[in-house]
Amino acid sequence: MLGLSDPADGDWTRLRGLQYSSLSATTFARIATQAAAILATAALLMGQVNSMMLLGWIAVVAATLWHSFRVDRSLTDADRRRLSRGEVHMQMVGAVVNGLAWAVPLGFFGFFVDSQTQVKLWTVIAMLMTASAILLPAVPMSTLLFAGIVGGSTFVYFLFTQSYDMAAIAVIFTGTIFVGAIEGARRYIATKVAEAGILEKSEVVSLLLREFEEGEADWLWQIDTARRVRAVSPRFAFALGRDPAEIEGTPFIQLVAGSAWETGQFHSSLHDLAERLKRRENFSNQLVRVMIGGEARWWELSGTPRYNEDGIFDGFRGVGSDVTEARENSDKIAWLARYDTLTGLPNRMMLTEALGEALDYAEKWRTRCAFLMIDLDRFKAVNDTLGHLVGDQLLARVSERLKEQMSENELCGRLGGDEFAIVIRDASDLQHVDRVASQVIHRLSQPYEIDHHTLYVGASVGSAIGPRDGSTVETLMRNADLALYRSKDTGGNAHFTYEPALHAHAEERRQLEFSLRHALERNEFTVVYQPVVDAQNESVVSFEALLRWTSKDHGFVSPAKFIPLAEDTRLIVPIGEWVLQQACSEAMNWPDHVRVAVNVSGEQLLDQNFTSTVVTALAQSGLPARRLEVEVTESIFLRDATLARSALEQVMALGCGVALDDFGTGYSSLGYLRKLRFSTIKVDRSFVQGAATGNPESLAIIRAVVAMADSLDMSTTAEGAETEKEVEMIRKLGCRKIQGYFFGRPMPAEDAEALFRNPVYLGKHNAA
Repeated sequence: MLGLSDPADGDWTRLRGLQYSSLSATTFARIATQAAAILATAALLMGQVNSMMLLGWIAVVAATLWHSFRVDRSLTDADRRRLSRGEVHMQMVGAVVNGLAWAVPLGFFGFFVDSQTQVKLWTVIAMLMTASAILLPAVPMSTLLFAGIVGGSTFVYFLFTQSYDMAAIAVIFTGTIFVGAIEGARRYIATKVAEAGILEKSEVVSLLLREFEEGEADWLWQIDTARRVRAVSPRFAFALGRDPAEIEGTPFIQLVAGSAWETGQFHSSLHDLAERLKRRENFSNQLVRVMIGGEARWWELSGTPRYNEDGIFDGFRGVGSDVTEARENSDKIAWLARYDTLTGLPNRMMLTEALGEALDYAEKWRTRCAFLMIDLDRFKAVNDTLGHLVGDQLLARVSERLKEQMSENELCGRLGGDEFAIVIRDASDLQHVDRVASQVIHRLSQPYEIDHHTLYVGASVGSAIGPRDGSTVETLMRNADLALYRSKDTGGNAHFTYEPALHAHAEERRQLEFSLRHALERNEFTVVYQPVVDAQNESVVSFEALLRWTSKDHGFVSPAKFIPLAEDTRLIVPIGEWVLQQACSEAMNWPDHVRVAVNVSGEQLLDQNFTSTVVTALAQSGLPARRLEVEVTESIFLRDATLARSALEQVMALGCGVALDDFGTGYSSLGYLRKLRFSTIKVDRSFVQGAATGNPESLAIIRAVVAMADSLDMSTTAEGAETEKEVEMIRKLGCRKIQGYFFGRPMPAEDAEALFRNPVYLGKHNAA
């Protein structure tokens, strides 16, 4: 800013030229100011100072002014050329010499005059310093040099004459002049930079206009009063793909309408353009679909009506550009925002909009609409076993089948993952909703052939009717989700409609989940043990450990309620680990031949730390591995058969037994028995009760299971024995072990231990 150095960034050479070229504009003002100061000083010193000395001083000041005048005149064109360092030094030297000359009146002549004249001389000098700061804002260094010399000499003079108050005033005033000069220079430079920026922008605009006229992406167009093209520019002809001479005089709409000119079937955007031209309206960025060489393109046109000097309409003139690529990209982005990329179905956003429109329609015409949420059953097993690539192909096939079921009254889409939805615009006939849901379940349950795999998935459907079950999109979707959850909760492959009671059920589940998360730390769980006896001598051979929960908030909670909830939330993993530790510790109080069986869910078995959990429980309790039996159900093999088998093999390698519970009630496969050496197969109580009533199918199943287990050297346990008749029947069928209320209900650990001290408690009396 002071001109002592030029920063590397910015065009400072040009800025220096602007600074010093401005000196010539204030040269005469500065000379006039100093001339007035010379006359005032001479008048004050006349008669008190030698006339020859005074004349000599005036001559010196005049000489400095002449030097400054010549330097300023030489810098008039500094803004149009490179300023040399010598020219800058010459200007500074002029300021220094002039300052030294003005230091004489007070610094030298002041010793020959009275104190009143001294103050008047200081006033004249202060005026000169102020004038320098005002008249030289562009070159602050000159002001600083002049003020520094004159103010400094004045300060020294007042100190020498012991006028300390005046010395302080001189310092303060000189400092003020310094600050003012620097601030004035900063503002001047900021103004010049802003002016340069405006000039640069103006040049850029001019350049852009030239590029627009000469560029290949945009063009100028012009039509006469009959809307015929005139003054065809080369770029406009290129955009039309035709020769300029061929275009001249042709109706503008005809050029861009293509075959529609003959048929009259114009695109709506062409109609809008024709109307604007007809009404002689300004238009800007009008998007028009045109046909160029038989290909549909999108143009963006702007136009302004022209009038001659007499105010008579003379046609239109405007600019245009081809925005086909941008339009296609915009359409693609809009499609991606509203459609699912994997299936091509409408996504959640579009489904939400459609449901909102359906609700508005239902409210307006006093009808009903419906929203169906669909969740695929067993889809996770496909993803886990065959990979996401096959899973994605399956979702694409599901979407195709869904679209097949839709009419103009329905819209299907994908919410995300394996969740789909259907919006039924008019659901006045509630049976129609049931029919749509049933068709979807039936069609989606058919087998799929993908990559040489035959896949089976089901579908669970939950529906809500609007506005009966909700007057807003959010409420209706939430209620349909509650109905879907109920469908999944009952085993899937079914359709449930929303009922108000589902809200209470959902709230109960939420509160139950909250309490379940704190049940372990509150010591609310207990483990009870149900005896398993030898079928022949009725001695206790093992106990099945069963979990019970007595909540401080909800009281006793049925295992049928909290076990599925624990599995859904994966809380079953830490809870199951605690049960395993408790059961192993309690089993140490029983005779050495008595085993303990612990139920293990699929979430536990598929946890990577399951085997180490078993090892830790055995090690901490000291229980031999042969006395622990892990009970699993066949459903664990549906999620990840390989991982489940690996975990069970590791447990068997430790020496633990593995029992297959509820055999025959799920997805039974003899392949499980061939690949894994189960220690026990447990026959479900439904077969036991059926056999007791003489049901031939139940009898056949039990006989087959017993025969198969014997051939594979596996033990069999019949569950649910409650009467003596059932016990006798089980013995005759050949089951080795029996479990049921006839021999004992699930009991606390203390009672289980008491059985071995007083066996008389075991039997019918205990069961009663």
